[in-house]
Amino acid sequence: MTSAYLWEWLNLLGRSLHVIAGIAWIGASFYFIWLDNHLQPAVDPAASDRGVGGELWAVHGGGFYHSQKYRGAPPVLPATLHWFKWEAYTTLLSGLFLLAVVYYAQAATMLVDPAVNSFGPAGAIAASLAWIVGGWLVYEALCRSPLGNNNRALALVLAILTALAAFGLCHVFPGRAAFLHFGAMLGTIMVLNVFVVIIPGQKALVAAAAAGQPVDPKYGLQGKQRSVHNTYFTLPAVLAMISNHYAWIFGAPNNWVWLIVISAAGALVRVWFVMRHKGKPSPWPLVAAALLLAATAYGVRPQSTTSTLTTVARAQAILTERCMPCHATTPRFEGITAAPKGVVLETPAQLSGHAVNARAQLMSRAMPPGNLTGLTDAERAELMAWIDARGNDGRRDGR
Repeated sequence: MTSAYLWEWLNLLGRSLHVIAGIAWIGASFYFIWLDNHLQPAVDPAASDRGVGGELWAVHGGGFYHSQKYRGAPPVLPATLHWFKWEAYTTLLSGLFLLAVVYYAQAATMLVDPAVNSFGPAGAIAASLAWIVGGWLVYEALCRSPLGNNNRALALVLAILTALAAFGLCHVFPGRAAFLHFGAMLGTIMVLNVFVVIIPGQKALVAAAAAGQPVDPKYGLQGKQRSVHNTYFTLPAVLAMISNHYAWIFGAPNNWVWLIVISAAGALVRVWFVMRHKGKPSPWPLVAAALLLAATAYGVRPQSTTSTLTTVARAQAILTERCMPCHATTPRFEGITAAPKGVVLETPAQLSGHAVNARAQLMSRAMPPGNLTGLTDAERAELMAWIDARGNDGRRDGR
């Protein structure tokens, strides 16, 4: 078993665990937010006397469910109490594992690009860790400062700092890595909100209930604040995490602008859902999100090239020297056992077959990663012009 093959398996296993845990965590989080926003006063006066502050009836999977939420603690704690924490912890740990396998083990290609930064692989890894940890430290300090007592002011400051983080990341790392680190920073904050604030508060609540003592309301207020933050961080984090599939966005000029705009659109979509849960839906958050996405679509649209048309022979020469080290039936680039995503570019016809995606990768400068094969700007423009001359679909003959 070659080392490259082993790394591919680690990538697959880590990614699978990360996705599964993330779905479980976000699904549970969204469900409880939905549940909180749909609770109604208890119908049975006896339930209210027991401390039930709200209840909800639902039908699912062929059965009826009756959920109740207590204003404080129940008179008697149940023998079995379910916690929701390992989904979040597993998401973070698997994400860090995947970050190490995909980005740190290949830092020279994934984190370093001479057009963006000048530090080597070790410096890039250090910058990555510093950014993720530093983002959480700044966030935590703000929440624990006097500013944390004013939710609106805190939200405004966090929005500004998040936008500045998007700008900074896109000027420190290549576009793909910058978007990924933006999502990783938000995801880390979300998980540590669970680990540092929400779960300790819940443990204090259970301990006080078991001892028959009143619960300090600060735990509920802190947990509520962090849960609200997690709610609005979720969609921007998810969008940033899947952005590696869309080179035409993360590789676009001024990519930091589009990262901010898409994140704002995701947060607005979540605003609409929360409003809908509360029975007060307004179309304006969705309208604003749609306008932001439309602005992104216009801003990252393909630009025509001014390069002179090239011949088939010239396109073949560029492909052989700059693309085939990786995108070949048998790649010759060290550490790659198969053509990335199964894309083989050994002939101009194969390039035409992948025209739309290939042009996006060329235009965004996402390929070659870190420009390891030395594709020049002139060669990049020649290939895009060759693709454009065939209508981006490879059906037109040409020389």
